[in-house]
Amino acid sequence: MTGGPLGEPVRQRVGRRVRRGAYLLPSLFTMGNMILGFYSIIVGYRDHDFAKAALLIFAAAILDSLDGRIARMVGTESDFGKEYDSLADVITFGVAPAFLTYFWGLQDFHRDAWMISVFYMVCCATRLARFNVQTKVVDARWFVGLPTPAAAGTICSLLFFSPGGDLRVWMQVLVASSLLIVGALMVSTFRYTSFKKVDLRKRWSFRALVPIVAVVLVVYFLREAAFLTLAVLYTLSGPVGALVSRMRHSGGSTPPTPEPVP
Repeated sequence: MTGGPLGEPVRQRVGRRVRRGAYLLPSLFTMGNMILGFYSIIVGYRDHDFAKAALLIFAAAILDSLDGRIARMVGTESDFGKEYDSLADVITFGVAPAFLTYFWGLQDFHRDAWMISVFYMVCCATRLARFNVQTKVVDARWFVGLPTPAAAGTICSLLFFSPGGDLRVWMQVLVASSLLIVGALMVSTFRYTSFKKVDLRKRWSFRALVPIVAVVLVVYFLREAAFLTLAVLYTLSGPVGALVSRMRHSGGSTPPTPEPVP
């Protein structure tokens, strides 16, 4: 069966359109990530609804985790997609949390507190730039340095959990300190589990569904505490894991030669 002025087979034309759609699909998720990040800034600045702004960042992190997986599943990974994803991440996980924390309360904490937010943003951009040039030399099972979505999740969890009243000043100190610590962890060489080896296409056992449902229920009914707990545990897993590994190695008579970390 043919069609078109040049007699091009209809099947070939349909196949080409399907391939174009497959290449476009991951970019649509990246666009959604970017839009949610930008809109979170608007919600924080215009409406002062920082809990909603934090939820938008969480939603953007979900989209960010899907675009790469979808690209790998349909075989449409490209250098353009990686660069595009990183530019979106700078906005959503770097600029947006920096602005939100400043609007939330750092501007009242100290006149120069904006420099703390800038430090976090610069660390985020540095982390992403390093990630782009290391994609071919780093073990896919690990991230080197705290991933930017997890960093933003930690900061936004504090805003989502943040109490008011007499604890306001203490929360300002905590948020400012967290920006510095999380920023430093992003550009550190601590290893963090990447979860890239989780195969979404394989068949899962029914027993695996039970803990997943339990986690979903906990997050649903105890959102503030659940988000904060999960974010803090993952953020601390890098330095704690490195400390445990060093203690194990120091327990032997001759510590093994450490593997080079890019």
